[in-house]
Amino acid sequence: MKPSRDQILREMGLGPVWKLRKAPQVVSGLSEPETAATIPAVVDNAPLSIKNLDWESLAATVSACRQCRLCEARKQAVLGVGDSQADWLFVGEGPGAEEDERGEPFVGQAGQLLDNMLASIDLQRGRDVYIANAVKCRPPKNRTPDHDEIAACRPYLAQQIALIQPKLIVAMGRPAAQALLQAEVKISAARGKLHDYERERIPVIVTYHPAYLLRNLLDKAKAWEDLCFMRSTMRQLKAHP
Repeated sequence: MKPSRDQILREMGLGPVWKLRKAPQVVSGLSEPETAATIPAVVDNAPLSIKNLDWESLAATVSACRQCRLCEARKQAVLGVGDSQADWLFVGEGPGAEEDERGEPFVGQAGQLLDNMLASIDLQRGRDVYIANAVKCRPPKNRTPDHDEIAACRPYLAQQIALIQPKLIVAMGRPAAQALLQAEVKISAARGKLHDYERERIPVIVTYHPAYLLRNLLDKAKAWEDLCFMRSTMRQLKAHP
């Protein structure tokens, strides 16, 4: 039997159901001075032909990539998983140990929480949803990716976005937000607002990474607000394409 939304929310630690008290502010771009610093541009030796790659060629290129030091300890690169024509694109930080073993993003406890979060707004992994990461190789000891590592992987993420053409992008965590917005991002300041992904002006919503929520249970209520904001934003996008 398919679990009810209330059951899913209780599993997420959000029972009784949280109500969104106030509609989040919707603005374009980053509004606070501390979020506007530019991160390093793509490294000079990044492949120039990535924009011409289809999915098969992109996967092969990422698998063989040596653009940064993360390739030295990886078992395999993790491109992403899901519907290649999805309306929803969720972007995380980078592969962990289990993802490095299996070649798929979000397969551990954080992945289970992400699946519950998706289900709470009537979404399912692989159905109109694509999941990727800011960096495609596991950082040693699961540390946060450095700016130059994010920059080196950014062309691959950009080509994934070009191939998918999502209606909405969700940045889960600071590294993902930095990769998408090319700026230093403070999650507390970036939440509850619509940001633009480059010239395509695809809306980006910033929220917490599921792994962070597993360590900071009180912020699950804020994550539920973000999920409600995502759902209402997508409804508006589909109503006014």
